[in-house]
Amino acid sequence: MRLISFRKDGGWWPALQRGDQVVEIGGAGSASPQDLLRSVLLGQSFREGTTHKVADVTLGLPIPHPGKIVCLGLNYVDHAKEGGNPIPDYPAIFLRATSSLIAHGQPLLRPACSDKFDYEAELAVVIGKPARHVSEADALSHVFGYACFNDGSIRDYQRKSTQWTIGKNFDGTGAFGPSVVTSDELPAGAKGLRIACRYNGETMQDGNTGDMIFPTARTIAILSEAMTLETGDVIITGTPAGVGYARKPPVFLRAGDISEVEIEGIGTLRNPVVDA
Repeated sequence: MRLISFRKDGGWWPALQRGDQVVEIGGAGSASPQDLLRSVLLGQSFREGTTHKVADVTLGLPIPHPGKIVCLGLNYVDHAKEGGNPIPDYPAIFLRATSSLIAHGQPLLRPACSDKFDYEAELAVVIGKPARHVSEADALSHVFGYACFNDGSIRDYQRKSTQWTIGKNFDGTGAFGPSVVTSDELPAGAKGLRIACRYNGETMQDGNTGDMIFPTARTIAILSEAMTLETGDVIITGTPAGVGYARKPPVFLRAGDISEVEIEGIGTLRNPVVDA
């Protein structure tokens, strides 16, 4: 199943994507879109509503209002090495705000204050059943599905302090979507999937989710020691080697560029770049 959202009556309505068709979840007289989405994420039954053509709707974030967006840094050995960082024995964790997110097809915003806007192809994990103090063996039962994410980073601001938060939270710099693919359609933990980033059609990152230092189950177990992972929370799991800042010369996003993230079995997230 592929879960998306689309614009309807001034809000974002949950739907299924089947090929070039968008099938509404619920319909007239149903619960609110937020309640419908929650029931889907929890694996509850739902009814299908009106069908539309994908070309006739505006897609939004597949999870329009995620509660927490928890991100991992340096989660691939090759990426840690290309930046001259030690291999971590505990994940580097930071948070993203919802104001930093954009949907598939929407423009990534290159800020006026920096010319060091970098791309990062990442696997997103969407939580279904809440998780707190879960074991690694049980962790994947709390996953609803997986999506593509572009963890756009303003590198000079990321390094202004020991905390990465500011460089990861500029408005419109994190792309998410276009759909969430349910976990039953993918290998356990979304392991062993090719993950790539293209810059104007040229492949810049080409890795595999099997190379994560902290795989999905381990990550959920670690995070749930500290916080309750709630229904609709999103975990962003780090990027493989090939990012722009580590290249010689560096490659950064500019207005007019196209950045694409593709993950095997999940899809392609495509966004143009504009100046904010």
